[in-house]
Amino acid sequence: MRCESNRGPRHGWWALLAIAAILGPGVASAQGVTVALSPTIQNVAPGAMLDVELQVVVAGHPFNGFDAIVTYDPAALTFIQAAPLANQQGCLMTGACSAACGNTFHIFTPSSGSLSITDILLCNQIELTGPGQIYKLHFQASNTPQITVVRFANCVFYDAGFYVTPVTTSDAEIGIGMVAGVGGGGTSAGGLRVGAEPNPARNEVTLAIDAGAPGRQDLAVYDVTGRTVRRLSSGWFASGSRRVHWDGRNDAGHGVSPGTYLVIVRDGVRTAHARVTLLR
Repeated sequence: MRCESNRGPRHGWWALLAIAAILGPGVASAQGVTVALSPTIQNVAPGAMLDVELQVVVAGHPFNGFDAIVTYDPAALTFIQAAPLANQQGCLMTGACSAACGNTFHIFTPSSGSLSITDILLCNQIELTGPGQIYKLHFQASNTPQITVVRFANCVFYDAGFYVTPVTTSDAEIGIGMVAGVGGGGTSAGGLRVGAEPNPARNEVTLAIDAGAPGRQDLAVYDVTGRTVRRLSSGWFASGSRRVHWDGRNDAGHGVSPGTYLVIVRDGVRTAHARVTLLR
């Protein structure tokens, strides 16, 4: 999913003023930001507590703030606000895992089924690239078994007062007393598609990539926390279909643990993904 709207939450214009006043002008580029609600798949017991984090999953264009609206089904999940509220900020924004100074312009507005977030660094000449955590949300699952999704309704990143584009997002699927993420037909994005067969699979998976136009493509496997497991291919490819085999090993050549993985293909503008479940 790509989120390119230049209209963020209602506090966004305050955020822009704050950035521009503190850091001065900057220039956004097509490198963009890739952000996921993480884990992308998790399974919990009815009534259990769970966390969903906003994670920049790969290093991208520098940024120093963001606006996001995250939505969820209040019949499936109950949001629990942190006390103090500052504890919801991720370690990239607070400086716990980055060079940030710890001073932020932070506004959080919850409502039933929707959470509006503005978080801006007020640090002189400090920018972030990721990967890492930028925000964290805490929920309690309902007592009714079901599969639900936490989604990005809107997302905007800033770099010194300028919008960073594109912003590519991934949502989170949660199984409450049920198994989420067993599907794997793949997603398509404007002519770019990836699928996996067989799925679930033992040892080896065949990935089918379809592209409507020639161009650069980057194909990689990630775990449910957003960490890179295996870089499968990167380069210029013709339009049409191609097949790539993943042998169930990581970049170090070791077999990965059984579980669900996310295969992502990017062409610089669009992103498509498929969930793959490996059995041993």
